Amino acid sequence: MSSATFATPPRHLIRLRDLSCEELHDLFDLSARLRGRAGRAGERPLDGRTVGLLFFRGSLRTRVSLEAAVHALGGHPINLSATSDFWELEHGEGAVMDGRAPEHIKDAAAVISAYVDAIAIRPALEGPDWKRARRDSAVSSWARHATVPVINMESALWHPLQALADLLTLRDTFGSFEGRRLTIHWVQSPSPATPAPVHSLVDAAMRLGMHVTVAQPQGFELDPVVLAEARAAGKDSGATLVETNDSKAAMQGAEVCYARSWRSLETWDNPTLAASRLARHARDEDWRITEELLALGENTRLMHAMPVRRNVEVSDEALDGPRSLVLDQAANRLHTQKALMTRILRP
Repeated sequence: MSSATFATPPRHLIRLRDLSCEELHDLFDLSARLRGRAGRAGERPLDGRTVGLLFFRGSLRTRVSLEAAVHALGGHPINLSATSDFWELEHGEGAVMDGRAPEHIKDAAAVISAYVDAIAIRPALEGPDWKRARRDSAVSSWARHATVPVINMESALWHPLQALADLLTLRDTFGSFEGRRLTIHWVQSPSPATPAPVHSLVDAAMRLGMHVTVAQPQGFELDPVVLAEARAAGKDSGATLVETNDSKAAMQGAEVCYARSWRSLETWDNPTLAASRLARHARDEDWRITEELLALGENTRLMHAMPVRRNVEVSDEALDGPRSLVLDQAANRLHTQKALMTRILRP
């Protein structure tokens, strides 16, 4: 059996609401300490621990940074990809398995839990529509059936690992969260991604007292339940949340511009309509981040979760300029994930 011992059921990280605000601040403090001790020998809090990384979709930063984090702490990561290393898994409860999937998550989770001390999952995006996709049924099923901690490496609805790095970058830059003005700005892209990083960041930023503006063209609104939960959290923290279709107005007074392209949730299940809606903004300069747009804010800093399409989503000048925090943000993936794995797996 796995060498780690956990209470039953184990504690999972599916979304950042699984951590209290106090625990978030503790993780940021630990991240900073681990970053300062980078490369020191003899610090192996995960010695003898094994983490399974299961990818049902492609990954670059998440896979490399999490594998490096586990390795740097003395643990052993095992990478598995559904496209080459295993097969499609069924997650429906009570399913009659006469289709493509030869195995149920219930069985896979139980078996893998016997081999590793934690399981990190990047599930496939589900369909046929956003109402179903937002349930995050696959990662929820892993968490329900695993007997070790399960970590969400980006589902349709949440990307807690990216948000941890985003928040550490904001704290590094400003020293605190309360009262800071964050604009999350939709950008054009021929292949828009999920809203998961933005959902995680909006929710956490509101819990931590930031004033958030979300700017997107009509038809690209974020999940209304996520926004309602964030607004409710803002009542306790003193934060505010504003939505607008006016790109330039959203940048007025912004201290941070977080650029991200995400799919229209209304057309999640209709590729033809989605392409038509996206094409309306293909050459709209209001939805591309440039130095001129950033200059409308208050010494505005630029963030982007990456990958980023240069000169489509964001101009070279903005990405490579002094306002950009994009590389710091990416580097912080390693440090926050080291802190997280230390907290989850330290004996």
